[in-house]
Amino acid sequence: MNYWLVKSEPGSYAWATFVKDGGAAWTGVRNFAARLHLRAMKRGDLVCFYHSVTGKEVVGLAKVTKEAYPDATAKEGDWSCVDLAPLKPLAKPVSLGAIKADKLLAGIPLVRQSRLSVSPLTKEQLARVLELGGTKLRD
Repeated sequence: MNYWLVKSEPGSYAWATFVKDGGAAWTGVRNFAARLHLRAMKRGDLVCFYHSVTGKEVVGLAKVTKEAYPDATAKEGDWSCVDLAPLKPLAKPVSLGAIKADKLLAGIPLVRQSRLSVSPLTKEQLARVLELGGTKLRD
């Protein structure tokens, strides 16, 4: 299993909307590094859902339900998307400040490559985000 973090501006697509929808095709990614990450995602992989721009915090945990396929929103180029489904909200959001202050998380791509919309996490990093968020993987 692999672990990921995806970013979404809450004004464009918030966690609450994602939960209401029951999942979504994760379309519109137009960055080559992020595209490689999308293509590496496997069904069942766990995904942290991060609100960017406003809030700047991890707010929920999702999973990959469909592996990479062509992104129908792309007008040109070879772009991919995956399908994601919500699993649970974090008991308390984990802010970017808390991530930057944490020894284990300070070096994650979210901090080092802030414009990257899809990035990998290690199992330990995911566990730490969940711990900071007061959330257990299995309840």
